[in-house]
Amino acid sequence: MCWRSSPRIGFVVGIGEAKKTARKGTAASKDYQAEKSQTSAISMAVLGQGARGAEARDVWEYLCMVTRGTLAWIDISAGVAGDMLVGALVDAGAQLKAIQSAVDAVIPGEALLSTSTVTRAGMRATKFEVGILEADSPPRTWTAIQTMLGAADLATSVRSHALTVFRRLAEAEGQVHGIPTDNVHFHEVGAVDSIADIVGVCAALHDLGIAQLTASEVSLGAGRVEAVHGEMPVPSPAVLELARGWTVRSGGTSELATPTGLALVTAIATSCNDIPPMTVNHVGVGAGSKDFPGRANVVRVAVGTHEDAPFLGTVVPEVVLEANVDDLDPRLWPGVLTSLLDAGASDAWLSPIVMKKGRPAHTLHVLAPQHDAAAMRQLMFEQTSTIGVRTTAVSKTALLRSWIQVDLPCGVVQVKVCYFRGRILTATPEFEDVVALARQMQQPVRHVLAAATAAAVEAGLISGAAI
Repeated sequence: MCWRSSPRIGFVVGIGEAKKTARKGTAASKDYQAEKSQTSAISMAVLGQGARGAEARDVWEYLCMVTRGTLAWIDISAGVAGDMLVGALVDAGAQLKAIQSAVDAVIPGEALLSTSTVTRAGMRATKFEVGILEADSPPRTWTAIQTMLGAADLATSVRSHALTVFRRLAEAEGQVHGIPTDNVHFHEVGAVDSIADIVGVCAALHDLGIAQLTASEVSLGAGRVEAVHGEMPVPSPAVLELARGWTVRSGGTSELATPTGLALVTAIATSCNDIPPMTVNHVGVGAGSKDFPGRANVVRVAVGTHEDAPFLGTVVPEVVLEANVDDLDPRLWPGVLTSLLDAGASDAWLSPIVMKKGRPAHTLHVLAPQHDAAAMRQLMFEQTSTIGVRTTAVSKTALLRSWIQVDLPCGVVQVKVCYFRGRILTATPEFEDVVALARQMQQPVRHVLAAATAAAVEAGLISGAAI
C-alpha cells in the first residue's frame, strides 16, 4: 500500500527552467542541474534525496535570502567587465575574503585577489585586481571548467551561477566559431583572471544575499581590438551574441564591454531596465582599467530592498505568440503543446474559438522568453497548419518556488512549493510524478495522490507555514 511514512526530503530549488524539469517526472529527481533560461532569475542544483548538513542549509539559506527581498541594480551604461563588477560589489560591502575563498576552491593557488581605491574621471571607485601566482596557465575547455566547478567546495548558488555564466559564454563562442558548445576552448575566458572574475562576482552576490538582480542598458563601444584570433571589430562577435535581447548602445570608442562582463550580467540579471523602486541601502562603484577623460569608466551597483519583492519573486520580459488554426487534425494538438514545452516555452495552451463562416477552431498561445521567440515561431509553423503568428510583448511575474522531494513507501514524488512573503503559499504534489508512480505500483492515481499530499503535510509543507 502506498501510504504515509516519515518522508525523507530532497530539494530542487529554482525559478523558471526548474519548472520544465519538474514536468518530466521522477527521472529528474536526482543529480539534476537546473539550466537557466535567458529570462530567468536564479537556478540551483538538486541536492539529492535526503539532503543533509551543509547542502540542506544552503537551500534553506537561499530560500530565506530570496524572501527577504534583497535587490541589486547594476548601472552598466558606461560599459562592463568582470573586474569592474567585482570591484563594485566589494565596494558595496561584499567581503574580499569570501571571494578569495570561492576562487581558491576552483583554482587553488593560482590567484591572489586585491582591491585598491582609484579615481575615474574624478569619481572614486574600487579597482579589483587578480594577481597570477602560476605562469603559463593553459587554456581550459568548457568541459574542464564544468568539472572544476562541480568538484569545488562552493555554495550551491555560487556554483549554479558560475556554471550558467560559463555555459552562456561557451554557447556564444560556439555560435561565433561554428562549433558545438562542448568543443569550445576558452582562451581569454579560460585564463585565471577571467575565472576569478566570474567566480568572484557569483561569490560576491551570495555574500551580499542578493535575491534579484537587474541592470541598465549597456555601452558596447566601437572601433577595433586585438584578440587571440587577431584583430577584431568592436563590439566583438561574442559580445554581440551575448547582447541578444538586451538594450545596447555604442557609448564611445574602444572596447567598453567584454564577453566576461556581459555574460555575467545577461546570465544572472532578470531584466534590462532603469533603477527599480527600492530602498537603497548600499552603493558600490567598480573601476575599469582605463581612465577616459570626461567619462567615468565605472560600473555602479545599488543594493537595497523593496517591500513587494518577496511577493514579486521574478519579473521577466516575455512574449506571447498566437495563431488561429481551423484545419488541423485535433488529435495532433497534444503533441504540438508537448513539443513547444520541451523546446523551452514557459507555457503553451489552446483556446476554442469560432472563426469566419462559423468555423470551429483553436487559438494556439505560446508564452516564451523573448530570446526564444524566433525558435518558438518556427516550431509553430512546422507543427501546425497556420500561415501567420502574432507576437505580443508581456512581462511575467513569477512567485518564488521550489520542488521538494518526498519519499513514500512506494516511491518518490516531488512537491511544488510556492512562497509569499517568507511563508508557504501552496504545496502541490507534481501530478506527473503521481501518475507515473501509480502506474508503476498498479494503484489508483487518487490513492497515490492522497499519500503524497499527506506526506507533504507531515513534512511541514503547509500553506501559511513560515520558512
